[in-house]
Amino acid sequence: MDGVEEEEGDEGRNWEGEQGRAKIQRSSSSQGWEDGEKKREKGKAKESKKGKGVRKVGKRKMKENLLQEEQEMEKDKEGEEGVRGEEEERVGEGSEDGKGIKEEEEVGEEEEEGLGETGSAGMGQEVKKEEEERKGDVPEKEKWKNKEEPEVETKEMEKKSEEEETPGKTGEGKSKEGEEKKKEEKRNKKTKKQKEEEKEAKNKWKWWEEEKKEDGVKWMQLEHRGPYFVPLYEPLPEGVRFYYDGKPLKLSLATEEIATFYAKMLDHEYTTKEIFQNNFFHDWRKEMTSEEQEIIKDLDKCDFREIHKYFVDKNEARKALPKEEKQKLKEEADKIQEEYGYCILDGHREKIGNFKTEPPGLFRGRGEHPKMGMLKKRIMPEDVTINCSRDSKIPEPPEGHKWKEVRCDNTVTWLASWTENIQNTLKYIMLNPSSKLKGEKDWQKYEVARRLKDVVHTIRAQYRKDWKSKEIKKQQRAVALYFIDKLALRAGNEKEEGETADTVGCCSLRVEHIQLHAQLDGQEHVVEFDFLGKDSIRYYNKVSVEKPVFKNLQLFMKNKDPTDDLFDQLTTTFLNKHLQHLMDGLTAKVFRTYNASITLQEQLKALTNPEDNVAGKLLSYNRANRAVAILCNHQRSVPKTFARSMQVLQEKIDAKKKQVEEAQEEVKKAEDEFKETKDAKAELNVEKKTKLLKRLEEQLAKLNVQATDKEENKQIALGTSKLNYLDPRISVAW
Repeated sequence: MDGVEEEEGDEGRNWEGEQGRAKIQRSSSSQGWEDGEKKREKGKAKESKKGKGVRKVGKRKMKENLLQEEQEMEKDKEGEEGVRGEEEERVGEGSEDGKGIKEEEEVGEEEEEGLGETGSAGMGQEVKKEEEERKGDVPEKEKWKNKEEPEVETKEMEKKSEEEETPGKTGEGKSKEGEEKKKEEKRNKKTKKQKEEEKEAKNKWKWWEEEKKEDGVKWMQLEHRGPYFVPLYEPLPEGVRFYYDGKPLKLSLATEEIATFYAKMLDHEYTTKEIFQNNFFHDWRKEMTSEEQEIIKDLDKCDFREIHKYFVDKNEARKALPKEEKQKLKEEADKIQEEYGYCILDGHREKIGNFKTEPPGLFRGRGEHPKMGMLKKRIMPEDVTINCSRDSKIPEPPEGHKWKEVRCDNTVTWLASWTENIQNTLKYIMLNPSSKLKGEKDWQKYEVARRLKDVVHTIRAQYRKDWKSKEIKKQQRAVALYFIDKLALRAGNEKEEGETADTVGCCSLRVEHIQLHAQLDGQEHVVEFDFLGKDSIRYYNKVSVEKPVFKNLQLFMKNKDPTDDLFDQLTTTFLNKHLQHLMDGLTAKVFRTYNASITLQEQLKALTNPEDNVAGKLLSYNRANRAVAILCNHQRSVPKTFARSMQVLQEKIDAKKKQVEEAQEEVKKAEDEFKETKDAKAELNVEKKTKLLKRLEEQLAKLNVQATDKEENKQIALGTSKLNYLDPRISVAW
């Protein structure tokens, strides 16, 4: 219970420290690779200067032979031993540095290394010059000449020598050099990214270490650019037409734009629903000119197929854009993000969550929403209220427009707001979940949930006692609290202003929403729930309850019509007042947060196998997260692209299986060859093939885990609980 029970302390700091150290080590490793390359170049240049003629030596056996020959030569050539031994050591060092990293980076890629000879003319002179240089007898100008000029000559001589010995492999050598260069650039890029991450972590605003502001004050300084408005509508090309009753009909600009909203959704399930069609057609006709209203009277006679095809083709063309064009689009998006996606909050640069206004379109809603298909109108600057500090630069509205209002309210956390036309509710531009304002709010929320842990057993004992109370009001409160605690139901009576959907919560349940079964599916005292919850998401569940709860429900339903309230003596206000007496800050919502977080913690403990690889552990985490999402009824419809994406993933799995089979055959061949030859080269080949096989098997296992995870989560939304109900400290501790 570390995640919920203990305060965030040394363990959290140590975890961050380990991450930081890991990043520094990776960066050092890349730097080591660069140093190795430089050493190798210097080694090569000096070796050619002496005329010794040693090129790269790749196989360990060959190196040993060379060292043995050097030792034998020592007896006869003591005068040259110091110079040659030192230079040989330098070449060996550079080669080892490079090789070690290379083997780590790319298993199975062989290095072509061997011995070669360069001309030995002038060898004595070079050695003599070097000896004189060490003694300090060579003039300064001559020293610089010796250090600089031979490097160019050496590279040319080595290149010539290699081309003479292996004329057929010149192209192959160049391509390998190119590959090495690309790898080096890639590694350098990675190092830069790591450095940026380290810098970002170092500059992270540790707001939790600062003094708390007075109650109600959220910030002292707030400056931003305002919202980014979606581009205006671009008319359809002349060749793309709308048809009514089989004849082409030219639409006005406003009518045409709304027609494109419907056309884009032709292949979606929504457009098959009668309520969606009726709402769309009703709102569309309101925006038409009087002439268009006279002609367009029946949605069934409207033909949007040509418009639909135009947008499908446009989408495919965008996907098929060359890499350079995609990069340009990405850079444009990054530029917008950089300009509008950040604000200055109390002297710190903070990321904004949703800095764009919602584009106009057709309202979808969740579940069977009664307003689906209605027209979401375009948000204009005149609809938007800006919130910023008095001393900041007020954001400029788009040219020719003005803001609805500019206010300086530091008791709220939003940057801009407007009222949307479907539900008539306020929409806000807020800071990113990782920001100070969201972090403070979340921290307070999870601290209250953690405090509940200390009193939850007392509260449970109390509501069990109240099941037997003689007051019907207390009985209903106790049963409702049992459902909120056990099933993580929302309290109810939380309907937003303008909400017309028949959605309910625990306190607003009606008799028709539950059925009682003395026995069902081998269980006793079963309650069957079936109702529309928040956002019109259906809640359906069969739960075995304790006997006193079952008897109380029978009593509450007695002599009532299906449309009567189940808890007719109870309101959320009455329930929350009672909870406040039990614990300061306790509401029905806190139970939901507490149960979600404690469920994650218990599931992680039960499902995690320390022996699993990273992919296996991630699957365990997602399964624990899914248990929470099911508890909180966080559902989603199966994505439209699910079947296709699963097909692509399966193709990847099949291709990887084939690679594994081929690699297994290669390993077997290599092992047979080694048994026959007992050669060092063959042994090295077995090692490389085995490493390659192991890597491919790991990749296959990862793909299989990915497929399982995708299938299990196709109808479950993990994001909502992860962002709003799970204390992040539990995940960090795990």
